[in-house]
Amino acid sequence: MAAVIAMLEQLRGLAPLTAEGAAGRFSAQGWTPGGKTRDGVETSWDKDGAGAWIRTFSSGTVTVSFTVWIRDVDESGYFDDLDSVYEEGERALADFLPEIERSPLAGHLVEAEQTAEDKDEFIAVRKWTLDDRILTAGVVQPDTDLPVMVVVALEAAPA
Repeated sequence: MAAVIAMLEQLRGLAPLTAEGAAGRFSAQGWTPGGKTRDGVETSWDKDGAGAWIRTFSSGTVTVSFTVWIRDVDESGYFDDLDSVYEEGERALADFLPEIERSPLAGHLVEAEQTAEDKDEFIAVRKWTLDDRILTAGVVQPDTDLPVMVVVALEAAPA
């Protein structure tokens, strides 16, 4: 997913990370807006099979997340073999991690310790600091009837 890596590189240079600034970078990089605006800023973007979202929290923290792989539930609304779907997600994550580790970002990444929250939220996860931000790549399933996804998120590091 070269488009995701390219956007992460663009966002790394954005200080401070703002929704407006991130939306401008998405537009400049040729991402397609998804038609979801908040406070006048486009928050949903798509390019080359990847989706991206810009979220602003009440604290003012901005997080930009990407979905680089997704496996939706089957017709029953669930997965017949959830363990195999998790394994498929872990393989997709393992295939994507080298793209991060070989990118120009690699020289700026420092492995970060996973928190208890990370272990609860993610099926598998890698986490780094990137300058004053946190970069997380992992496999998630927010709820049993929701898709399993490989997501990458860039967020302001806690102060």
